[in-house]
Amino acid sequence: MPAEPTPTGAHASSTTGAGGPPRRLAQAALRDLPWEIGVAKPDPAIVVDGVVRTFGGLTAVSVDHLEIQRGGITGLIGPNGAGKTTLFNLLTGFDQPDGGSWSFDGRPLGKLSPHQVARLGVVRTFQLTKALSRLTVLQNMLLGAQGQRGEGFFRALVPGIWRAQEEANTEKAMDLLRRFKLDAKKDDFAGTLSGGQRKLLEMARALMSDPKVVMLDEPMAGVNPALTQSLLGHVKDLREQGMTVVFVEHDMDVVRDISDWVVVMAAGKVIAEGPPESISQNKAVVDAYLGAHHDAPLTIEDEDRVLAEAEATIAHGEQTDDVSRAGRRTKKRTDR
Repeated sequence: MPAEPTPTGAHASSTTGAGGPPRRLAQAALRDLPWEIGVAKPDPAIVVDGVVRTFGGLTAVSVDHLEIQRGGITGLIGPNGAGKTTLFNLLTGFDQPDGGSWSFDGRPLGKLSPHQVARLGVVRTFQLTKALSRLTVLQNMLLGAQGQRGEGFFRALVPGIWRAQEEANTEKAMDLLRRFKLDAKKDDFAGTLSGGQRKLLEMARALMSDPKVVMLDEPMAGVNPALTQSLLGHVKDLREQGMTVVFVEHDMDVVRDISDWVVVMAAGKVIAEGPPESISQNKAVVDAYLGAHHDAPLTIEDEDRVLAEAEATIAHGEQTDDVSRAGRRTKKRTDR
């Protein structure tokens, strides 16, 4: 279904506010783009072409063309079952499509495993956190560092090879934990953290690999209000550091607050794109969330027609029941 046309003179907000220069750059890049599905971005980090994923007879994802602007925050929204998480899985190597291609910085990502995608700079978090509960918070952080020299069996036996790097990784991990206000928990088992703290840990661990693109799957889900604002601030901070952020979220207040651009999915397809303020104006989006004609007022003529159709249906059903009963009585007499 095509997106609603861009109103005359409409464009994405140019508010600079507290977002800082990276936010202004992202909004400036997207400001004059038409609100169209598959619109080309000035500097796309990720490009998706013809990606299809089916499960039996169900098409979970069918995206003809999608571009994610570099350096901005793109919100991916849609009703439950729209295919958002499946698309995340495809882009990050956790699933493979039936067809299509996608690339990061011009390099194809098809058939790469998740760790290979991560090494290229595309990392993700999960709706259900993947913290290793029987490792400490600091140990979880150290797992996120890449290129560790002591990972081989024989090299692990020679501390001189990896000790300096281990110390540097530990210092980096502690810096991130302080930033996410988890430093006091560094020696606690990850399984003892609250749901919101585990979300913070997973986001902090993702940053250990110095990613270029961070994909967050419902980062606010199950987080209490006291931590929600903290998480929002951290997501905005990723943009301030020059990273590209793509996140799945259902809370439209959150989407409007932090997104530079919003992509809407329904039934596996992209049904709309545009700045946050354009989404609530889009009929296709409203219908996808609430159903077509969910609040369409009926005229007197419409009401009369609907009532007449209902009465005709009821009368037809009663007539059918009468015929059926007469047929059964005739059959009984014949059987006798």
